[in-house]
Amino acid sequence: MTEKIGVLGKKSLQRTGVERIVNAPLPTVYGQFRAVGYLDHDRGDEQVALVHGDIGSEGVLTRLHSECLTGDAFGSQHCECGDQLASALKAVVAEGSGIVVYLRGHEGRGIGLLAKLRAMALQAEGLDTVEANLALGLPVDARDYGVAAGILQDLGVNSVRLMSNNPRKREALVQHGIEVAETVPLLIPPCESNITYLRTKRERLDHVLPHLDAVAHLS
Repeated sequence: MTEKIGVLGKKSLQRTGVERIVNAPLPTVYGQFRAVGYLDHDRGDEQVALVHGDIGSEGVLTRLHSECLTGDAFGSQHCECGDQLASALKAVVAEGSGIVVYLRGHEGRGIGLLAKLRAMALQAEGLDTVEANLALGLPVDARDYGVAAGILQDLGVNSVRLMSNNPRKREALVQHGIEVAETVPLLIPPCESNITYLRTKRERLDHVLPHLDAVAHLS
């Protein structure tokens, strides 16, 4: 928490960091969760962690899922996001405990929904996902995982088994004080609509996607 000088010269308190606001039961098609809602005072985003079972503090099966409206809600095959979210929720239920942190403000690797759609239009014209962002004058990946680390710390988590194919997520958590005991692959079978996108993520963004080698016939 920091002090801010108001327009009348009086000191007022301005909250910083992430604050837990609510903890509500959330029955889903995958199983019973607790939806723990947070407010990120630095960015103004509302965040949520879906918690299943007694998570403990060490080696907690965890997914940091970047918001993706097109994939998560509309079933887009341009990416694998919707399938990854469903697989992560199923995995923590099968494990008996775990966390899926759903990170709002991460749409399009942090560039926002409309910019992501513009980038998708450029990809339809032949650019890859990296080239499209750069052509729009936008960063390739603008996501920050500090709020995710703050949420995990609030939940009492010291170390995680991280469901991710992206080594940058692991590095970010470690930088923010969360130990990553293991990286658990979250591999979704590709389709013709997303194979180019996935290959770009592997070749240019360092995602670990060994299963793509078995689908060379897709173009």
